[in-house]
Amino acid sequence: MNGLGYSVVGAGKITFLQDGKTQKAIGKWESKGMVRPLCQYSFLGMPAVVRSRTMEELLELAKRASKVDACVLITGESGAGKELIARAVHEFSERSKGPWVDVSCATLPEHLIESELFGHEKGAYSGADSAKPGLFEMAAGGTLFLDEIAELEPRMQAKLLRVLDGAGFYRLGGTRKIQVDVRVVAATNRDLGEVVRAGKFREDLYHRLNQLHLHVPPLRTRREEILPLADFFLAQQRSGVRLTEAACRLLLEYPWPGNVRELRNVVIRAAVQANSDVIRASDLPLSLPQATSFDLRAIASAVDSDAENRNEWSLASMEKRMILRALEYTGGHHQRAAELLGISRRTLSRKLKTFAGGNGHGVSR
Repeated sequence: MNGLGYSVVGAGKITFLQDGKTQKAIGKWESKGMVRPLCQYSFLGMPAVVRSRTMEELLELAKRASKVDACVLITGESGAGKELIARAVHEFSERSKGPWVDVSCATLPEHLIESELFGHEKGAYSGADSAKPGLFEMAAGGTLFLDEIAELEPRMQAKLLRVLDGAGFYRLGGTRKIQVDVRVVAATNRDLGEVVRAGKFREDLYHRLNQLHLHVPPLRTRREEILPLADFFLAQQRSGVRLTEAACRLLLEYPWPGNVRELRNVVIRAAVQANSDVIRASDLPLSLPQATSFDLRAIASAVDSDAENRNEWSLASMEKRMILRALEYTGGHHQRAAELLGISRRTLSRKLKTFAGGNGHGVSR
């Protein structure tokens, strides 16, 4: 058991094919202490795979925050894992036996926001055929998670502030004031301070929600978790599926603007679409233009390391090695290699025919 009260799952096996380059990279990580024990958690049924120090420290902070009965504001990019941390706060807390209620403020219809949050009485409005408790009442004794809190309309911001200050509330159309014991955890992928300065969010509500602040780092800053997460998502879809070394490199070097959510979607699609139990770089549905500059630097560095003598520094020789490296990098996918190199597929095909004396390169298209 670790300090969080959850089991550590050893070093964490990753089922991918390794060549010397990948093995050497992993060896460097281990020598620098970058490969940490792989931990798996489950918070209210939501699984988590953690290897980075930053995420372990964040979970430790969430555990400490859970012991203080105060509002928590969780920030981070979309798909980084804010709801996971919110669930961890609830499960670590003494409210864990109480209800967990979550809602996205962005999905609440403007004309029904008050009814959804605070409930309504029978006949409160057209169509209200029966009384209905709101989310605050449903979460009594537990936690109410308000995702995308920056999207809450101004009128509801004022009422939410009063409730958080302990003033109680009335159901829509009601005459009885209701008091509830609820912990509110809010999350946003926006800079809420900037939203406040833009006059679109109440400053007093911002400070009330921000009693405790937890920030979830983007996936690109915790790359040691990319392959364990990919392996975890693969295992959920198809057992025994492996990633080639080139596919692993592409996953590690891609910037993941959509974070863990994007990684999960990419891996699931690749697992479904792959024709065998081996997933190649060409099977990964990634948007290469977002990674072009980074990938070209990696390819150029590899090409540079291949040049063992001055005769190999001719422009034609360098161009050939660059093209072949791009093809290797993309698992032989012509279109993606062309996009990576910034040339058309026709130009790439013409150059390959030149290299091979008119026979092509003999790789997938």
